Parts: sequence; structure tokens; C-alpha cells
Amino acid sequence: MRPAHFIASVVTAAAAVIALANPASAAATNYVALGDSYASGLGTGSYDGGTGACKRGPLAYPALYAQATAPASFRSVACSGAKTGDVVTQANNTLAASTNLVTVQVGGNDAGFTDVITTCTFGSDQDCVNRVNQAKTYAANTLPGLLNNVYGTIKAKSPSARVVVLGYPRIYKVPGSCNVGLSDTKRAAINSGSDALHATISARAGAAGFTYVDVRGAFTGHEICSGSWWLNSLSWPVEESYHPNRAGHASGYLPALRAAIG
Repeated sequence: MRPAHFIASVVTAAAAVIALANPASAAATNYVALGDSYASGLGTGSYDGGTGACKRGPLAYPALYAQATAPASFRSVACSGAKTGDVVTQANNTLAASTNLVTVQVGGNDAGFTDVITTCTFGSDQDCVNRVNQAKTYAANTLPGLLNNVYGTIKAKSPSARVVVLGYPRIYKVPGSCNVGLSDTKRAAINSGSDALHATISARAGAAGFTYVDVRGAFTGHEICSGSWWLNSLSWPVEESYHPNRAGHASGYLPALRAAIG
């Protein structure tokens, strides 16, 4: 082989090795975060200016993931109080064919999360159990169709995206270290509502072909009334109550999300 041909062969082989080491899947990431207050960062106490009632902040897990991985583009439109219909609007207004990573968290507000917490705080044990059971029935019978609409919209807008659906933690450790506040009956009922959301959201995410992240294990030992709380109990401002705090996002949600994406 003549020297010129030999050099050309070496260059070609080297290029092939580089191509194998840097596959097309390593293309620039365009990341959009959709969802409710758990995704926006309500509870961390730090919010971006101009987000108003949405309470989006730099200490929420989507922002932390973007800080850690430096995607080519990142936008969070998660908003406190969002229900499935709101997230459909978020998706329609934000996603594009070029979006190749989407995280989404929604369903708790549809099932009446705020009303459940209010009833359990001010009502009797039976009032709490009854209200949680209503939420669980809604999660089993009505929420699946609403989630199908959300996930279908995401697929239609960004058909090539990796979509990661995040669930909700159990709120309380039962029995726990708290001597005041809600009874163990109420705490266990609220946790059963989290489990009902998990069952529905994980099933619909799986049916859509999306990756589901179950954070209940990550938060075990870090619930309210545990030795190390990753969630706010009754707080001021009141809207931050029963949401992940800064540790919940940084030590709970963020590692779970990174493990899921790989």
C-alpha cells in the first residue's frame, strides 16, 4: 500500500472509531419541563421573577437537572395549580419537533390534592378517609383518560422526544416522630392517596411508552415526621405546605430523574 493510501485508511478508521464513540444519540438536548407545583419548585422558597403565581424557581428539579447537564436549550413552563388541561396547553404552546427531552408531572391537582389536605387538616378522621377515598376513585376512573390526553399531546408535538413522567412521594412516615398534628389514621389515608396516584400515572405512562419515575422509594425515610424531612409540613406561606423542600428536589427528585435518563 502506498503511503498516501495508508494515511487515508488510518484517517478513515479513526473517523469510524470517533463516530462509534459519539453516536447520533449524543446530539444536543432540547429540554422542556411541563407540570404542576411539584415540578415548578413551589416549596423551595426561591422563585424566578416574572413567573407570578406559577412559582417556578431555580431550585426545582427540572432547573437543577438543566444546571447539572447543560442541555442546548431548556425551558420550564411548569406552574403551581396546574391540572391536566393546563399541561395540555403548556405542551401545545412550548413543545416542538426539535424537543428531544420532556419531563412531565401532573395529576395531583385533578384528584383534589389541596382539598384533601384541607379536609384532613380541619375535619375528623372519617372526613379525611372519605375525602381521600373520593380522590382515589377519581384517580382510578377519571384521571386515566385525562393523562392519556396529556401524553398524546406530547407525542403529537414532539414525536421523537424522550419523555419522563414523574410521580409523587408519600407525604408522611407512619408511625413517625410527630406528636402533634394529624392522626396516624389521617396520615395513612393521605399516603394511600399517593399510592393511588402512582398506580394510575405509572400505568398510563407505561401505556404511552414513556419512562415513569417512582419517587416513593427515594423519599422513604424523608417523609414528614421522619428523621430528615424532604417535604414541608404546614408552612408559611401556606401554599408551600406539603410540597418538596430544597432537599426534596436536590436529594430526592434530581437523582431519581438522572438515574431514569441515564
